[in-house]
Amino acid sequence: MFPLRISTRGKMMANMNEAPGYHAIPITVAYGDGIGPEIMEATLGIINAGGASLAIETIQIGESVYHKGITAGIESSAWDSLRRTKVFLKAPITTPEGGGFKSLNVTVRKTLGLFANVRPCPAYAPFVATRHPDMDVVIIRENEEDVYGGIEHRQTDEVVQCLKLITRPGSERIIRYAFEYARRYGRHKVTCFTKDNIMKLTDGTFHKVFDEVASEYQDITSEHWIVDIGAAKLADSPEQFDVIVMPNLYGDILSDVAAQIAGSVGLAGSANIGSEVAMFEAVHGSAPRRAGQNVANPSGLLLAAVQMLVHIGQGDVAARVHNAWLKTIEDGIHTYDIYDPAVSKEKVGTREFAAAVIARLGKKPQALKAVEYPVHGSPITIKLKERPLPVKELVGIDIFVEWREAVELLGKRLEEHAGPDFQLVMITNRGTKVYPGGVAETFCVDHWRCRFQALHNGEPVAHEQVIALLSRLIAAGLPPIKTEGLFTFDGLPGFSLGQGQ
Repeated sequence: MFPLRISTRGKMMANMNEAPGYHAIPITVAYGDGIGPEIMEATLGIINAGGASLAIETIQIGESVYHKGITAGIESSAWDSLRRTKVFLKAPITTPEGGGFKSLNVTVRKTLGLFANVRPCPAYAPFVATRHPDMDVVIIRENEEDVYGGIEHRQTDEVVQCLKLITRPGSERIIRYAFEYARRYGRHKVTCFTKDNIMKLTDGTFHKVFDEVASEYQDITSEHWIVDIGAAKLADSPEQFDVIVMPNLYGDILSDVAAQIAGSVGLAGSANIGSEVAMFEAVHGSAPRRAGQNVANPSGLLLAAVQMLVHIGQGDVAARVHNAWLKTIEDGIHTYDIYDPAVSKEKVGTREFAAAVIARLGKKPQALKAVEYPVHGSPITIKLKERPLPVKELVGIDIFVEWREAVELLGKRLEEHAGPDFQLVMITNRGTKVYPGGVAETFCVDHWRCRFQALHNGEPVAHEQVIALLSRLIAAGLPPIKTEGLFTFDGLPGFSLGQGQ
């Protein structure tokens, strides 16, 4: 019933099926760790029976590769396969605990430019328990930027930092993808979540680009929510949302929340889409405690495979498989994780569940909504708008220093060495202004941001003047631990303003 697992890495497997009208599409498959091999066997068996036409290359990733001392969890030969096929169906893996091991998901996403993470989160009421039977949300998450760059530093004894990077091109690309996805699949509204009331430049950029792009899609309703109240509304009334697009961190958190309130994270599939390569996976982990017991639910990986089939242009196969899965759920054939005596008819294992789906191929659900996909669709492509470069000018510098005495002493010393070109505008501690005019109640640590700007505020300064300032501070025993240039763009400040500025 199921294809044999191929143990030779990087070798091409014979075509699983040559469906009428299709040529076998090369894909790369990784069986993963824990329950991965079992749910992959089930998934491949179902889509093979459904008529998928695939030529599979199998690679090893995860634990076995980590144990070879390869901290990324993936070998160079596996990269060759991914670049060759450009389609990756991946079972969950186990990342060893302890320092030095990288997240394989993050590595693959960033290395191959998989900028869009797409997670459909529909409810399957009344067959899977949920408080939100009308929920049908798609979370589209930016996949490469934000704090997930992993750029972190310990700067003083008391302070560490993580850089949050939001780019205009990255924001535009994911937002356009969200609107194109909505248009392609008959969705009617795209909502943006950010926290730009606090992070006015980073999240502010994402929100600004969202508004710009939304104006080009007059056929689709658009709206923006501050992420905290938006998250509360999503948890309480998810039926009011359709497609939600978010920066990386918010999307990571809220896509799991959405999947869980829809019914179960274990049912959620995920697509990671790039301009060249795409990866498809279950949202859940490898669950090593359940491995080898024939109890794991393959639904998350199967629904990811459905997304894959749509992506490679085998939409009719995707619909056949997806509808058979819906019919199985509707008929009460459930694995242990969603089994409920009130609605379930039979508790089955991994292999038995796969067999039940295969037996229902060609059937459609009656209570749940049947799905349709473009039969020979093509992947969504994104083209960014060209923009003129703004005029960029250096107008000052934020210098971060380590200091353990009173801030008034620090301020006086800095003012002594500001020189003929600069004035000390302010000192902040953890973003709160403490000099001049601070208050005793502000809690401070050993990490101080000291803002220097031209004597005539807003005038440009030269890099040589900044270097001279840094040299004076170093000679005075105030070496910088970090600096940030203060730039204007077409005359507008490209930096957050402090109190009194």
